[in-house]
Amino acid sequence: MTNFRQLMLEPLFCSVVATVQLAVLFFISPLATAQTQAGEFRGAVQTIHPGWFKQSFLDFRDDIDEAAGEGKRLLLYFWQHGCPYCKQLVDDNLADPEIEQTVRAHFDLIAINMWGDREVIRVDGQMFTEKTLARALQVQFTPTLLFFDERGQVVLRLDGYHPPSSFRTALEYVYLRRESEGSFYKYLTRNQKDAIGSLRTPESFFLQPPYQLADRQHQSRRPLAIFFERNSCIQCDILHDQILIEPWTRQLVEQFDNILLNVASPNVVTTPSGTVTTAEEWAKTLEINYFPTIILFDPGGNEVVRIAAAFRTFHVQGLFDYVLSRAYLHEPSFQRYLSSRAERLREAGYDVDIWSYLLPVSSDQRAVVPD
Repeated sequence: MTNFRQLMLEPLFCSVVATVQLAVLFFISPLATAQTQAGEFRGAVQTIHPGWFKQSFLDFRDDIDEAAGEGKRLLLYFWQHGCPYCKQLVDDNLADPEIEQTVRAHFDLIAINMWGDREVIRVDGQMFTEKTLARALQVQFTPTLLFFDERGQVVLRLDGYHPPSSFRTALEYVYLRRESEGSFYKYLTRNQKDAIGSLRTPESFFLQPPYQLADRQHQSRRPLAIFFERNSCIQCDILHDQILIEPWTRQLVEQFDNILLNVASPNVVTTPSGTVTTAEEWAKTLEINYFPTIILFDPGGNEVVRIAAAFRTFHVQGLFDYVLSRAYLHEPSFQRYLSSRAERLREAGYDVDIWSYLLPVSSDQRAVVPD
């Protein structure tokens, strides 16, 4: 059986200033023998979209005008085949009678296949295919939702799946035109009653204050992960209790400098750019629109990608590995990276379940726990 710890941690044996070529060598290096039985791929499901989605000629200028004429707003929904998060959006969110009624009353919802070839005309008149539009808009996750106002401006963007409670809040923010009153972050936290102070007891891999993150760049060559959380956060509990406790996840996360910030705390933070601020003000600046949000930075303090939705174990691990291995330097599409990563794991003999909170298992069904 392939040594799973070796498979996941091999990049660490290279210099922290390794070149892109060395990173590529890691990705194509076969650790499984020819006799290894390929693992299974699980969790992909097909989504049946409701018939009330708008059937459009995909000229978004016309779509915005038509929606405005009915007192509605345009909502673009990027999806892809096999996406369990898309199915969850349809089955758990849009099938909820209250949410369905709200969407149908206030939005024209158009589905865009992230890898599709239909021609679309953007609000500025430029022509794209569905997939080139997704690339131009840097769509990295499905579902991704873009809410437009009457002038063709995006007033809110949700990258990834948001559970019904936070999804309702997003819908309300847009259809009530609250963007004129401030950011979605402000709206999201308007009734926040979290007590000032600490969150749950943080795991051992979180650094302690003071958080001098500009100085950190001169002292550490590790990537940086900032966890923005709040008290009374169900999805935060799921992240800690079901994902971060997994040994494989911890192996990846522990190779970052990790900071856990309570957005209700007045504690001072010096950001990687040198700005002295608080967690709350930094969250506003970064336009945080979901809790928990994890922002992953490269060793130089540049944001690479953020986790701002309800992701399960495979995708969280994939995002940390994407930054740790510096795959983003040669593969800007996280979805393509994730697909190739899943295939490499399968070829190495491990079952891949993209919809589980559990550890991957080897082809002989034994749980893979790092040595």
